[in-house]
Amino acid sequence: MILLAFSTSSSAAVMPLTLARTEDTLKVHPRIARFVVPLGTTINMGGTAVYQGVATLFLAQVFDVDIGLTGLLLVVVMATGAAIGTPGTPGVGIVILATILGSVGIPPDGIALILGVDRLLDMGRTAVNVTGDMVACVVLDRSLGGAMRSA
Repeated sequence: MILLAFSTSSSAAVMPLTLARTEDTLKVHPRIARFVVPLGTTINMGGTAVYQGVATLFLAQVFDVDIGLTGLLLVVVMATGAAIGTPGTPGVGIVILATILGSVGIPPDGIALILGVDRLLDMGRTAVNVTGDMVACVVLDRSLGGAMRSA
């Protein structure tokens, strides 16, 4: 399943398999899995947020742009908000990155520098995000213990 997430770069495309593996293989209660996995697919894009922050700082150094503390806070807020609102489709993070770059005064032309490795990074981020969704299911299932089993 992680290999499929890696190769498709789409957590939404892998969601049915994630649900099946979480319920069948990891033995997570279906009520938990069917709530956490779709929610995680929609808003758990932590890898994307970190990537956008790091890419912005990298390009700021390349273009010798001083972001400052205010700009850095703006990047953190925008990257976090974008990670929550970004759909689970391949390549959409680069579009959000262009918006973030423009907001702190970095030329969006810098995207050309990272576009060559973006697909590989997107594949890795998707695998991490899907794994995080499954881990969240297992942790929630184990912490609730028998409460869901008796319901």
